[in-house]
Amino acid sequence: MCELLGMSANVPTDICFSFTGLMQRGGNTGPHRDGWGITFYEGKGFRTFKDPNPSCKSRIAELVQQYPIKSRAVVSHIRQANRGGVSLENTHPFTREVWGNYWTFAHNGQLTGYEQLVTGRNQAVGDTDSEIAFCWLMNQLEMRFPVLPEDMTPVFGYFAECCDTLRKLGVYNMLLSNGEYVLSYCTNNLHWITRRAPFGKASLIDEDVTIDFQRETTANDVVTVIATQPLTNDESWQKMVRGEFRVFHFGETVYYTIAVDANAC
Repeated sequence: MCELLGMSANVPTDICFSFTGLMQRGGNTGPHRDGWGITFYEGKGFRTFKDPNPSCKSRIAELVQQYPIKSRAVVSHIRQANRGGVSLENTHPFTREVWGNYWTFAHNGQLTGYEQLVTGRNQAVGDTDSEIAFCWLMNQLEMRFPVLPEDMTPVFGYFAECCDTLRKLGVYNMLLSNGEYVLSYCTNNLHWITRRAPFGKASLIDEDVTIDFQRETTANDVVTVIATQPLTNDESWQKMVRGEFRVFHFGETVYYTIAVDANAC
């Protein structure tokens, strides 16, 4: 399997602390040595860094760790390959354009029967089940909503339905963002934590690093971090349940649902 990391914040925030913990799981404290990637949104644009090499030994990962890029929405992934070879084109996250917005996706899990998914114009470049599932998801979105709706609530509801469909093909934990919203879906392992005032200290599980968020934030900051497994050992992370779909907007939950058939799958 792979591991996911995402962030949603109400002010531009760097993710160096969390990424420091994640990169150690890419071949050092964890087996996810088949590549890594991270996407930072800046307005309607984005920066993506990828490397098919283990993140714990990647000079590019060191750059990201030490370079405090500030963003309101981040999607990151470390890979343990099960579908598709170890290559740059198979390295998450993947990005496509819909409605004049860039959507970025990362997946943890393994699907079967994904070859039958119809992707329309959103063709996969690599040969992973994850990228094909993402292309299918974007195709479904475009067919249901040809133009950007003023109210995103129906879009979120439809995304949840599509994620329920993909969950029936296997293990499907995912993060998806357009730079404003960060969408998450859980089959078996996904956790989140929202940090807000009063801020305290936190220590990483995978690296001997402690941060005092009080020194790095203001009283108005709201920052939510989503990860496959908790990254700190002294904070209370919320574990998502099977079939749970949750949308974050600038750090706050704005949409939430659990599939009615979640316990039957």
